[in-house]
Amino acid sequence: MLTPDIQGSYRGRFAPSPSGPLHFGSLIAATASYLDAKSNQGRWLVRIEDIDTPRVVKGADTDILHTLEAFGLHWDEEVVWQSQRHSLYQDVLSTLNARHELYACTCTRKQIKALGGLYTGHCLPLNNTFERNALRITQTHPIVTFDDLVQGQVTTPSELANEDYIVKRGDGLYAYQLVVVVDDHLQGISHVIRGADLVEPTSRQMSLFSQLSWPIPQYGHVPLAVQSPGFKLSKQNHAPAVDKKNPAPALLATLQFLGLFPDNHVDIHSVEALLKWAIEHYQRENIPKTREIVVKLSDKGYQFSLPTS
Repeated sequence: MLTPDIQGSYRGRFAPSPSGPLHFGSLIAATASYLDAKSNQGRWLVRIEDIDTPRVVKGADTDILHTLEAFGLHWDEEVVWQSQRHSLYQDVLSTLNARHELYACTCTRKQIKALGGLYTGHCLPLNNTFERNALRITQTHPIVTFDDLVQGQVTTPSELANEDYIVKRGDGLYAYQLVVVVDDHLQGISHVIRGADLVEPTSRQMSLFSQLSWPIPQYGHVPLAVQSPGFKLSKQNHAPAVDKKNPAPALLATLQFLGLFPDNHVDIHSVEALLKWAIEHYQRENIPKTREIVVKLSDKGYQFSLPTS
């Protein structure tokens, strides 16, 4: 079984998908993970999650890295690209298969939707061929409840927690649920601070860590920046890129979104000064304990109201 090549006390990461430029919602996730790591004297890594090749935009990875640098978010180790790690993912699948914990599934999304939207193990006894079919893991370690570092106790519906989920797609691409766990393990990630859109998959990822007998990271999910309730800022929704030529205003708005309000002695026009102050004053308790916050972009910048406690 694979083991991490690096060990450490606190190791965090930011893992963007290169499907477009960095927008305000992504900047929030990046900054939150960076501050959580640095305020705990930890290391902060960047991983490019380009495993879903049909969604990859040429040059987006380079643009994202340049944007992070412009905002003063400098990573501590070499950047990792998932597209260069296929053999590692296959090694884990081979291990699971040797343990008889994988099986092929021919069910389509349409068929599953017709049955209520939840896969209930139809293909488990059928002994379908692995070729050109999706591969599902036999769920042996379901996790229903976990403690989130930001949101508090989170509960996943038991039927979802017990679902046999896809770890390799029928088109041959490795599934996100598999690769993110393998990467976090091999990079020795101890803390995952990310957007609240990924709260639901967390119990599934924790269960895979447990099934593979790997240490489970601690998870914290910060609020999503949304255009309207349930409609998040995203590359797919054409959210505008943050301005890497004038990064300080967006960084200041990001800190405020995370419950950090620099005092009058801080040079708010300096990225370095803002980050230095933020690292010294960052506390998870200040982050709003909500899943989403509506953000409007105007000529005055990013406008939002934080929920009252």
